[in-house]
Amino acid sequence: MKKLRIGNLIAYIVLAIFAIITVFPFVYMILGGLMSYRETTTIPPTLIPKNFNFGNYAKVFAQAPFARYFLNTFITASVTTIVSLFNALLGAFALTNLKFKGKAVVQSLLLSLLMVPGEAIIFTNYNTIAKLGLLNTYIGLVLPFLTSIFYMYYLQSYFGSISSTLYKAAMINGASDWDYIWKILVPMSKGGLFTVGLLSFISGWNAFLWPLLVTNEDNMRLLNNGLSSFASDSGSETELQLAAATLTVLPILIIYFIFRKQIIRGVVRNDLKG
Repeated sequence: MKKLRIGNLIAYIVLAIFAIITVFPFVYMILGGLMSYRETTTIPPTLIPKNFNFGNYAKVFAQAPFARYFLNTFITASVTTIVSLFNALLGAFALTNLKFKGKAVVQSLLLSLLMVPGEAIIFTNYNTIAKLGLLNTYIGLVLPFLTSIFYMYYLQSYFGSISSTLYKAAMINGASDWDYIWKILVPMSKGGLFTVGLLSFISGWNAFLWPLLVTNEDNMRLLNNGLSSFASDSGSETELQLAAATLTVLPILIIYFIFRKQIIRGVVRNDLKG
């Protein structure tokens, strides 16, 4: 028992150390956004600001159109999340429940495409968007991300945990595939669907490389691109850079803390029965 307690104590100490290392940059970023310029550049560094300068955030919005960046990011992330979740839902249902010729070939093709890194086709996508005249448009920002093979296969494994007898029973009772999806499949898979939706939204919110390629107008920039531009324009005003960085991260942290239980439930799949 003594050895077990000592082992648990060591494990907790190690976890606490790694937790501090992981959380400290976020905490310092938030506190640094409330410091003065002198406090952010002093050595040894200041950990807690003497006065909380909330005016730094007003300066950030005054120097750059962050409200526009927020709006662009919210629109693109929301559209990408809704459409990709809908497509993944239908695709996963088809791969799980439907029987059709060439199903194995389709699955193999999708799996092979899943192995291709996004960076390998990003310039092909850019040339397509440019030829369609969709640069500096919302459609150009979201079009390559309206479907995801990864989310489809994640939901397929999730749907596979649901007994196939439910689908057969629904068909016997005269339900259509559409009825089965919305009345049975979706209510039983809320955890997985929520997880996919949240992952898609976070991915859209944190997008950087693709928006950098397809937008060159300030009013179409997304949040991370605007932050990068602001960091260059603000020069040595480190307190404003930290405040702007906090603005980009804070919404995602809030979403996580609000929905953390649903995220965990969706990952471990403990809400599926049968």
